[in-house]
Amino acid sequence: MGLVVRRLGVWVLVLLLALMAGCGGKSPQGASPGATPAKLKLTDLLGREVEVPVPAQRVVALGPGALRLVCYVNGTTKVVGVEDFEKKNPAGRPYILAHPELKDLPSAGPGGPQSSPDPERIVSLKPDVIFITYLVDKSQADRLQAQTGIPVVMLSYGQLATFGDEVYDSLKLIGKIIGEEKRAEEVVSFFQGNIQELQKRTQDIPADQKPTVYVGALGMRGTHGIESTQAQFPLFRFIGARNVADETGLKGSVMIEREKLLSWNPDIIIIDEAGLGLVKEDYKKNPSFYQSLKAFKEGKVYGMLPFNFYTTNLDTALADAYWLGKVIYPDKFQDIDPVKQADAIYTFLLGKPLYAQMAKDFGGFEKINLAQ
Repeated sequence: MGLVVRRLGVWVLVLLLALMAGCGGKSPQGASPGATPAKLKLTDLLGREVEVPVPAQRVVALGPGALRLVCYVNGTTKVVGVEDFEKKNPAGRPYILAHPELKDLPSAGPGGPQSSPDPERIVSLKPDVIFITYLVDKSQADRLQAQTGIPVVMLSYGQLATFGDEVYDSLKLIGKIIGEEKRAEEVVSFFQGNIQELQKRTQDIPADQKPTVYVGALGMRGTHGIESTQAQFPLFRFIGARNVADETGLKGSVMIEREKLLSWNPDIIIIDEAGLGLVKEDYKKNPSFYQSLKAFKEGKVYGMLPFNFYTTNLDTALADAYWLGKVIYPDKFQDIDPVKQADAIYTFLLGKPLYAQMAKDFGGFEKINLAQ
């Protein structure tokens, strides 16, 4: 009997030592296996203070553009559910083209610009954190957090949804939460460095030596024809282009009258290829309108890859900026191969060269001849 007691005592001692060793041992991230993650208080893009577990291992990204930013920061393996909207037609969304496995994940709700989050569906995925964009105010984010019991972190693309402090801060916030701070900083530096290079190439050109340009058929909550444009168009600003739409004094998306485009009569016209089909249909009905424009008569109409789909695909927008530079200022961009540049951008941000697929879906960097 005494022997049995002694043996039990040994096993108890071994068990205690093992437990103590487990408490002292650390995983590569600095947390013991199975231990409660550290908590971090941070401020999201709505100014809300949120306490989140770090590094978060399971995330969902809801709303226009949230999943894209997670992909840029190497967070795809931590995504546990994807909106149904994201699983539909991937054309025009490079992050889905680069990571088709995301479409096989469980549903995180319907998604789409007009939908509301599905709290029950989200809870079933057991995420550590919910990243979300485009909620109107703090109360909506607070309500979703109360309904799910899961930290809700608001992200933002800013007013024009094309680069800027809001999207950079969103990338850094994601990086801090999922343990990819270095990658987030690299992505932000990549965008800022490329934009600075674009600006530098054209900064010494006198305004009166720059051709006038117009971008039409821009996506704006759907596809539109030639009348859809943008004042203070970010890609034109990056390369110092003379955007005729800036004369409106507005900022952002603008629907103009045809007569206005005729009066502007720009030297070069760029067509967003998402709306190119509508422009071609309109040309068949109104060829005289297009033939009255200098750019169409002189063959200076060019296609541009669409970058607005579930808000801004920053990768495609940056690639387009180099292409527009090549078109508008060929001497200043003579060393740039726009196709190679596009693939370098896609590869850095998403891990794969995707220009060929984008060009297959939309047409790519090319001259446009509506008469063909």
